[in-house]
Amino acid sequence: MRMKILVRIRRVTAIGVLLAMGAAPASALAAAPVAGGLSASAVDHYVRDYIERTQLPGALVAVTKGDQVVHAAGYGHTAGGQAITKDTPMPLASISKSFTALAVLRLADQGTIDLDAPVQNYLPEFTMADQRAGKITVRQLLHQTSGMSDRTFPELTLPAPDTLKDAVAMLRTAPLATAPGTKMMYHNPNYAVAARLVEVVAGVPFDDHLAATVFGPLGMTSTRTVNTTMDVPGAGEGYIRAYGQVIKRSHPKWFVNGSYGVISTADDMTKWLIAQNGAGHVFPQKTVKTAQTSSGVGGSTYGMGWTTGKTPGGAPQLRHTGWLLTHNSAQTVLPTGGYGIAVVTNTGMTSGDDAVLITDGLIDLIEGRPDAAAVPFTMTADPWLAALTLLNLGLGFLGVYHARRWARRRTGHATWRLIIRLLPYALPVALFAGLADLIGLLMGRVGTLDQITYIWLALYFWTGTAALAAAATVISRLAHTVLSPAPSRDGSSPTSVRGG
Repeated sequence: MRMKILVRIRRVTAIGVLLAMGAAPASALAAAPVAGGLSASAVDHYVRDYIERTQLPGALVAVTKGDQVVHAAGYGHTAGGQAITKDTPMPLASISKSFTALAVLRLADQGTIDLDAPVQNYLPEFTMADQRAGKITVRQLLHQTSGMSDRTFPELTLPAPDTLKDAVAMLRTAPLATAPGTKMMYHNPNYAVAARLVEVVAGVPFDDHLAATVFGPLGMTSTRTVNTTMDVPGAGEGYIRAYGQVIKRSHPKWFVNGSYGVISTADDMTKWLIAQNGAGHVFPQKTVKTAQTSSGVGGSTYGMGWTTGKTPGGAPQLRHTGWLLTHNSAQTVLPTGGYGIAVVTNTGMTSGDDAVLITDGLIDLIEGRPDAAAVPFTMTADPWLAALTLLNLGLGFLGVYHARRWARRRTGHATWRLIIRLLPYALPVALFAGLADLIGLLMGRVGTLDQITYIWLALYFWTGTAALAAAATVISRLAHTVLSPAPSRDGSSPTSVRGG
């Protein structure tokens, strides 16, 4: 899912251009190099080079091979200025879904729930404004094939609830987008419902159940899950990228538990990756494989908190990524080589992509490719958008400056001709007004204009200044048209009679 979104975003980059025209030292290495494979020093060298060329503020990096830790370290600093170490807690965002899925599967292992039974059998409070919701199974929640969608329930545009119970209650007015089990649609509330199911069936709060059945057995003593971004360290404050700079931003209140609320450290993530690669034998391998196997519904590659795919070298790959507006993350397992990689950075959403780029760079090292020196796409696109933004402002100034002359030349023209002349200026205004819908369409999500200022600030300013310039030009021309003297009786304008 994330890779499809990234492809779409890169298309937006191209379309956008065509339309208009200190890292701190890492913590101590967690382990010695693994013989015959990727070494701790190689990982450290690559991450430091990446930070130097991108000015990434901070990151957690965890790399494992088999049951060994290759590298676990923190780099840089938090938005609050604290040095990041391998023990610094940072939000995993949507990587959290794989933890929720495992908690549900553990209940299935115990015979407490049936994955193919309707959710309402265990969670009667789960109701929607659609009779088909009664057919949604537990498995469909985890596979994200329930039929719920951002299109019918735009959760990121609604007031955030405070608890899992409240999050489930909000769905009562939502219809389904498709029949259950027919299409995969990535939708965070699937996992909020799954988490609420866990705490109702288990009879304990969801965070307590995760601690007892997932975090605890793995020894992830510094990992927890929270309800909202206000409970994230620093209330979710992080950075966005714009015009080649990183800018500190606070995070609005979002409800995250179940879907993207887990907070963890590099050290703890090594234990998770080892278990996901079949080592450690903490959980039944059948259970782990169930979560990692895609549903295949409609060609979906999404499993239960994991997406299946291939590396550039053609090796099998399991991955899940995560986005907050101020952080992004990626976890990847390479079953053939036994590697696991987890990266969390404090740069946000689409404008960053740092976690995925670092992960892909490490995979290049594993597969013997040279460093591609990749950088977030906004670092390349934003200078162009900056120039186009200045062009917008210049054109707007000229439009206002010459508005009087434009109006005089058209004095006496029919109103419909004036409207036709001015109609093209509505396009930039419409583009800016519909920008959130356009990005949402490409990403398969529904958001707001304010969220675009986090996702891609330079795009927001480019479209915004285009709309401003167009509106100012139209208003000035209309004002001068109304105020221009009427033509004389002989058909000549007062200006021509004066010789001007």
